[in-house]
Amino acid sequence: MVCALVFFAIANNYMDRQVFGVMGPELMKIFGWSPTQFTDIIFWFQVAYAIGFILAGRLFDLIGTRAGFAISVALWSVAAMLHAGMASLLGFKLVRFWLGLTEPANLPGGMKAIAEWFPRRERALATGFYKAGSNLGAMIVPALVPWMFFSFGWRATFLVTGATGFLWLVFWLRLYRKPQESPHVSTAERDYILSDPVEPAGKVKWSSVLSRRETWAYLTFKFLTDSIWFWYGALFPLFLSQQFKLSIKEFGLPLIVIYVIADAGSIGGGWLSTHWIRRGWSITRARKTAMLICCLCTVPVIAVTQTHNLWLVIGLVGLAHAAHQGLTSNLFTVVSDLFPRQAVGTVAGLGGMAGQIGTSLMTLLTGYLLATSGSFTGLFFIAGSSYLLAWTIFHFAVPTLEPLRIPTTP
Repeated sequence: MVCALVFFAIANNYMDRQVFGVMGPELMKIFGWSPTQFTDIIFWFQVAYAIGFILAGRLFDLIGTRAGFAISVALWSVAAMLHAGMASLLGFKLVRFWLGLTEPANLPGGMKAIAEWFPRRERALATGFYKAGSNLGAMIVPALVPWMFFSFGWRATFLVTGATGFLWLVFWLRLYRKPQESPHVSTAERDYILSDPVEPAGKVKWSSVLSRRETWAYLTFKFLTDSIWFWYGALFPLFLSQQFKLSIKEFGLPLIVIYVIADAGSIGGGWLSTHWIRRGWSITRARKTAMLICCLCTVPVIAVTQTHNLWLVIGLVGLAHAAHQGLTSNLFTVVSDLFPRQAVGTVAGLGGMAGQIGTSLMTLLTGYLLATSGSFTGLFFIAGSSYLLAWTIFHFAVPTLEPLRIPTTP
């Protein structure tokens, strides 16, 4: 039940953010935007997303998972619906900024829910399942948004997709509680969920988190890899439009295929480390090996601009998406492997902020390269090399994934 609730929250989150990207080429025609103006709108979403991660991570650690998710989903749903009322470049920048400020809650919220409901040995697989929701949300958009756009217009499309978050909110408030408070959990199940060693009570200070080498290694990993993942989501439709002359009506099948492949990677990556742990591998060996395999699978995407076969491109980008999802199923779990539950939201928020700083820089670089050379070659080279670099840095900076002893305050 917990996996399902978080799964659909993530699906809604990704749907709301992807609508703008899929309708982007048509909105550029309607409003007469240049590629630089379009990437500028995306840039302001990413700046807000970086800020929002700090706020969301701390919010969840202070008020808890249930209230934090409820407030956040309500706010990002309102922001998504307000896109329908915009008529200027500035207006779209403002609502994208609001959306970016509220949507980061999906990461610390999902991680805290999994940390509350699953023991360490099961968290990677549970994370893989709930993260598959991002791919569902991303598949819904190319499947339905073109039809909605041509049937009802872009304003109605934003209104309908944005409103779906309030439907999820009803189920969340009715069903979600901590395992210690849930009436649906037996004593045996509760004991199993809470079977990890008891963590010290109290709050964790920012300074205690920021003083750890492991925190900065995680932030570096997110900086180098999130920048690529969000770049795909925001600008890959533009690449398809320019490279293969696809229209919004033709985005559907290629993007759906990519996210179906990504779903397999999300669950498979989480299953891989969980399987090895059950066979007796240490958590360090299992997580790092699974992450290395995933990082290696992102390298072939460098060849995307050297082929004119659409489905080969889709296959390479789909493999990179699957690899990213498999990687993050383990990387997110590393946070709860290393840090106490009271600090998970804070660390996740800091990591998300680092990722969005990288994403913003990648977006600015994209706008510059498209304006000066019109080529995606350098961008895909970065996309195919960043993951392996990130893993190498993390591997040497964090030799083992044993729980850290971080002081707490009352």
